[in-house]
Amino acid sequence: MGGANPPVAAHSGSSRVPSGRVSRSGADAVGGGGFDSSATGEGNPGERFSVKPPRNPISRAQIETVISRSVAGVALVFLLQSLMMFFSQLDQRVAFWAIGLGSAFGLSILALVVSSIIKRGVSVVATTVAALYFLELVTWPLLMKDPTIVLDGAPWLWYLCTVATSCAAIAFPLIWAAAYTVVIPVIYGVLRTTPAGGGKDIALASLDAVYAILLGFVVLIIIALLRQATETVDIAQTNALTKYAVAVRQHATELERVEVDSIVHDSVLTTLLSAASADTPEASTLAASMAGDAIARLSDAGAVHLGDDVLIPVSRLSHRIREAAEAFASPFTVVEEEIEYLSLPVHASEALYSASVQAMVNSTRHAGPADLKRILVIKANLQGGCTVEISDNGVGFDPAQVPHDRLGLRVSILERVSGAGGAVRVCSRVGEGTTITIEWPGPDVDQNSVLGQFSSDEIPALGLDVDDDDERGVHE
Repeated sequence: MGGANPPVAAHSGSSRVPSGRVSRSGADAVGGGGFDSSATGEGNPGERFSVKPPRNPISRAQIETVISRSVAGVALVFLLQSLMMFFSQLDQRVAFWAIGLGSAFGLSILALVVSSIIKRGVSVVATTVAALYFLELVTWPLLMKDPTIVLDGAPWLWYLCTVATSCAAIAFPLIWAAAYTVVIPVIYGVLRTTPAGGGKDIALASLDAVYAILLGFVVLIIIALLRQATETVDIAQTNALTKYAVAVRQHATELERVEVDSIVHDSVLTTLLSAASADTPEASTLAASMAGDAIARLSDAGAVHLGDDVLIPVSRLSHRIREAAEAFASPFTVVEEEIEYLSLPVHASEALYSASVQAMVNSTRHAGPADLKRILVIKANLQGGCTVEISDNGVGFDPAQVPHDRLGLRVSILERVSGAGGAVRVCSRVGEGTTITIEWPGPDVDQNSVLGQFSSDEIPALGLDVDDDDERGVHE
């Protein structure tokens, strides 16, 4: 037998993957916000591939939430700090208007806190805070009972100057926010030189204004840089996801080509050859049965595939393989080993079934007489999947000499199993028989082959985990 001979291995980069990597579940793609079947075509092999949303992405929306909540929290603290001074200066001011404007300004800050929590209307509320602060500032001298009396201490608005400029940084375009950050402290500095503002000299008032401007610009620059950085990240992430979608479509097209080639070879071509060589009633009956199977497979090819999250028992796969083996004129001995509690995804089960049937067809047609010893073993493997071994003691062949245009081994077995994430080993030598071992999942495969088209910098934008020692691709 060929079991001792050097194997020719073929396995793909598309295999089962751990949580957080490329998912083969169509349900996860739709429910998780990734690519659904519309990204790759309804009912084609591309439905098996989806990408989950990036884990903890640094996006513009999240940064805006962090900024707004930070400003709102600081604003609330400063508002509480200024309340004592507000009431202490109230006896020097026109109470009705002072309380009215002060209450409106305080309520706007409370509204900013609420809007930052619910993530609704933050820009509008921040604009309101900035506008009310400006109104409070310019009307301050007008609301004093006696503008000639020097105010004791700084106006309570001083504690909220940075809050107002920070709200402008949130709500206004950059140029307008910068202008507001300069104008408001300048107005405050002018106010400080008047009796209503405390009657300070120009030097001290200028220091207050410069301090407020510098602090306001620090906040404005931080917000602008965060927004620019996250915008760059979002653009890179979008580009990477778009590129991934294109790669998925291309991969799906290749899988569909393999499927069509397999159907043509496995069913149509084999049926025609069997019908042409049928010279006995038994052979004619077999050809008719194969024709029925070919029609059924062609019909199934246009049907919508079940999601890959659907599992079926391996015992059902074994039953189908056993029925196929009994239809051959050359008998196969089918052996089952520890498959009672084993299940496989639908796509893997279909790939194993089709490849096993094609291997039996090849043995029947090329290995030699019908009385050869032909054995098919179905068993569990160490990867938690299934292994199918088809062997005979026939004439054997040299795998290196198989012509490239022979679709039976290359397309119907190797490429079909590889496309489902499995692996195939062909052990054969002239005069010593053949053993074909079909495994799912492949023993050395951890990543989707589509990922091989991306650089290490693009993978994080897709929200995928890639180990340094991962192996991808097709090994032959």
